Amino acid sequence: MKPKYLGICGIISLLSYTAMVVFSPLAYPGYNRLSMAVSDLSADGAPSQALAEQLNALFGPCGIVSIMAVCVAVYFCKSKAFKTGIFFFAAMEWVTVAGYKMFPLAQNAPMSDFQNIMHIVVTVMVVLFSIISLVLIIIGAKKAELKSLGVWAAFCLAAMILGAIGTGVMPKAVFGVFERFSTFSAVVFNAVLGIYLLRGRFDAVKE
Repeated sequence: MKPKYLGICGIISLLSYTAMVVFSPLAYPGYNRLSMAVSDLSADGAPSQALAEQLNALFGPCGIVSIMAVCVAVYFCKSKAFKTGIFFFAAMEWVTVAGYKMFPLAQNAPMSDFQNIMHIVVTVMVVLFSIISLVLIIIGAKKAELKSLGVWAAFCLAAMILGAIGTGVMPKAVFGVFERFSTFSAVVFNAVLGIYLLRGRFDAVKE
């Protein structure tokens, strides 16, 4: 099998995450999609935890396989900024998969609990790595002859920033809406990278 076909894993990762976000609330009586976070669905002690973990089972593994295949495809990229951005995005994926698995939100514990503090630390790292990676990809996309991917990166970065601002300044009644802007932006971009890999678009970035 050609390595480019591993890009399908990025799409599968998005579908798995979407299924978790859409269907897990069915197992969580009283869950409010508008005001509650996605992480509440898989939190320790949440009634939807088991279903969320089942539906989200392919998100992490498939996302990692896809982004690592992309890293290999851009290893000899002519744009250092673009390549570094992809590597930062891969690091973000690893932090996401490992970090949230190690420190899931503990629903029945105060936010001062060590596990919940580490959950927040992981979230901060994910956001920082995501922003750095998308900015570098935007900067390097032109030299890498992938302007359209730069547009996608800008779109996802805008969604991420909108989500971060919204969750901070908007009423708690719509916290969940803006939080999904942030969470889906990275998942969608990983799927986009997978599609570019499938189509052989990264062949053009090599020196």
